Amino acid sequence: MTHSPMLAMATATFEIAAAVWVLRGPGRRAILRTTGAILLLLAGYQIVEVAICSVAPGYGFLPRLAFMVVTWLPPLGILLVAQLLGPGARAARAFATSMFAFALGIVAWIAVDASFASLSVCNAVYARYDHPMPQFLVYSGFYWVGLLGLVFLSAYGAARPRDPHDGRLTKQVLTGAVSFLVPAMITSTFVPAAQGALPSVMCHFAILLAAFLVRLAHLERKETQGAEGDEPSPAFQ
Repeated sequence: MTHSPMLAMATATFEIAAAVWVLRGPGRRAILRTTGAILLLLAGYQIVEVAICSVAPGYGFLPRLAFMVVTWLPPLGILLVAQLLGPGARAARAFATSMFAFALGIVAWIAVDASFASLSVCNAVYARYDHPMPQFLVYSGFYWVGLLGLVFLSAYGAARPRDPHDGRLTKQVLTGAVSFLVPAMITSTFVPAAQGALPSVMCHFAILLAAFLVRLAHLERKETQGAEGDEPSPAFQ
């Protein structure tokens, strides 16, 4: 099937617009910056995949660049949850720091390993890649530790929030993570055209995560604006 870039470009456009909206709005800057970075990386993968399937022959550096882009997503997701858990969440912050350190090493490894990823085939929506084994098992292990860590940490934060507002925000992360992981795994397992294309499938379904991150930023903005509205005016101080 001929690859069509329209879905990927529409997804990237939404994610870039969402990132700009998030970063320009009121709220706690650390949380908004992390949220915006996740949205931009999701968009970045879509753009690279379009280039791989529509412009480039599918070999060379671009397939590796796609994996370098998404390598940072699990550490950023864990960092976002750690920020929502508050200053006392030392274990979550240490986990995020270790994931960033591993991500840096993996990105450096992918950059110098020309055999890490090459395009197998692009169908209408998804791209499949070929990888050397067992090297790709290391990458997969890192990625799934990050994704499962994100789910479990956000579930913990949603169940035991430091305050109701941060609990609501953490629920957005949890719901967003589950909403794209479950259908991505089902699709890549049972849809013939998507079998073997789990990285690409996950990034397409991650628009659901992006939508919940926009919801997170909306709740943060609403809370900030409400707090500002509750402050007494200078004439009454």
